[in-house]
Amino acid sequence: MSLVLDDVTLTYPDGDGRVTALDSVSLAVPPGTLTAVVGPSGSGKSSLLAVAATLVTPDRGRVVVAGTDTGVLDRAGRAALRREHIGIVFQQPNLLPSLTAAEQLVVMAHLSGRRNRAAARARALELLDAVGLADQAGRRPHQLSGGQRQRVNIARALMNDPAVLLVDEPTSALDHERGAAVLDLLVTLTRARSTATVLVTHDRAHLDRADRTVTVRDGRLSERRPVRL
Repeated sequence: MSLVLDDVTLTYPDGDGRVTALDSVSLAVPPGTLTAVVGPSGSGKSSLLAVAATLVTPDRGRVVVAGTDTGVLDRAGRAALRREHIGIVFQQPNLLPSLTAAEQLVVMAHLSGRRNRAAARARALELLDAVGLADQAGRRPHQLSGGQRQRVNIARALMNDPAVLLVDEPTSALDHERGAAVLDLLVTLTRARSTATVLVTHDRAHLDRADRTVTVRDGRLSERRPVRL
């Protein structure tokens, strides 16, 4: 398994007590599959994503990423794990306005310590082609549509060939047609690149594209598998 959450509980301070964000959550995501996570606002979806990304340490339980038990890592070790094995697609692309689409990706390689600029650019162009933007590599964010910017966001998250891809509400700012195209793209890339993908989404219209759907409510998980006809 590329991503395993085992009996994870996470609480936050709340006045004199604590509020439970995740309550004994277990989830295993194999390579090459996409798990959709749905639930009402405040149910624990964002907390689940933050724990899976090693951005937050749970009170109890294990988080295993690409075979590494993250509980034994210090802050620097978790940061290195994220750089090498976890891709994160944020809700808003947050692209740097002065950089072209290709340069947005090349920067990620640079931040990971990969100094071969020619190899990084070749990888960036390969990924932009994979997301259907080969002809947009030289354009800056203001020259791209919302859907195109989100595709650059996805390609950027894949730049370091992560084992785990975590995606936060990628269609929230897109219309129905562009949102469906982005979800189709995520499914295709998950299969092609064998990532263990977790998608937090409010868009229930496209859940049939996922391999499985889990619902978070009051910090607990329940599962619904899609019907294949």
